[in-house]
Amino acid sequence: MGSSKSSLAILLCLILAVFSNVVLEAEARAFFVFGDSLVDNGNNNYLATSARADQPPYGIDYPTHRPTGRFSNGFNIPDLISQAIGEESTLPYLSPYLTGERLLVGANFASAGVGILNDTGVQFVNIIRIALQMQYFEQYQQRVSDIIGPEETERLVNSALTLITLGGNDFVNNYYLVPFSARSRQFSLPDYVVYLISEYRKVLTRLYELGLRRILVTGTGPLGCVPAELAQRSANGNCAPDLQRAASLFNPQLQNMLDSLNSEIGSNVFIGANIRQTNIDFISDPGRYGFVTSKVACCGQGPYNGLGLCTQLSNLCPNRDIYAFWDAFHPSERANRLIVRQILTGSTDYMSPMNLSTIMALDAASNV
Repeated sequence: MGSSKSSLAILLCLILAVFSNVVLEAEARAFFVFGDSLVDNGNNNYLATSARADQPPYGIDYPTHRPTGRFSNGFNIPDLISQAIGEESTLPYLSPYLTGERLLVGANFASAGVGILNDTGVQFVNIIRIALQMQYFEQYQQRVSDIIGPEETERLVNSALTLITLGGNDFVNNYYLVPFSARSRQFSLPDYVVYLISEYRKVLTRLYELGLRRILVTGTGPLGCVPAELAQRSANGNCAPDLQRAASLFNPQLQNMLDSLNSEIGSNVFIGANIRQTNIDFISDPGRYGFVTSKVACCGQGPYNGLGLCTQLSNLCPNRDIYAFWDAFHPSERANRLIVRQILTGSTDYMSPMNLSTIMALDAASNV
């Protein structure tokens, strides 16, 4: 009888230990990512689309030295934020490996080519548009609820950190994709920006309704300065003025919209990241940041290596650390590190109303 009681006690202890471990996992801060190719960790690898980064030399500086679906030579912005908050990188939501306890770390729903608008990126055909990304997030919550229950799932989501990056493609791969595009005929640029902001507001409101309470929202970079636009629109190497104007209109209105949402909610849910300013810093003075050029992409062909895709047949620089741009549109890993450094510790010129380090400190204090 004593042996039976002892076995039962051991079994109960094992059950409690397993349950406690799951609860502890749930207490770790999850990280969710929505958006486009700047933050896609490989979802498009699982789709029949031309918007993919699954061939060399993508990933040449990633720890495995193999392409992962990230539009980078190595780590991208979500990876570096995960490292900063002490978590492993989130897996793409479509990855077959995103199961069990890996779900509790969070998930990356981003898909290269998408924008705020559904008609953005139509040329890529099969991409995860933002409405579907949010549907997948609802599906994710149900999957997690099956593991840790609805109350723990709600707590995990409420305490999570979220990153969303949208907007650039709505200009590059929509309004300015071709001369006299449908959207440019429908809207003047100022009216188009107002329309984008109104649609983006709906997206962000929905994320809040789904339970997310700390959401980093990045503006667009200096769109006219990327190698692709220099190759196509610049005769003298200066940034393309039409796309620069688009970014200069979009980013301040985005921040105003975030401030308005926070005011309505009564809490700093939405944190604006002024990535345009960070990019301008190293584009206008690359040498100060250790770059030899902010005009020529490391990987590509044509003027500024800005034409076509980065492939095994492209020109490839030997040292990616001295190039601000990896390919025609995307920063190098080192440039991404500069961007994330400002997200973490930047002043209000870069982060509004506060940087990520301040957010983490405030949230840690409130949980004590």
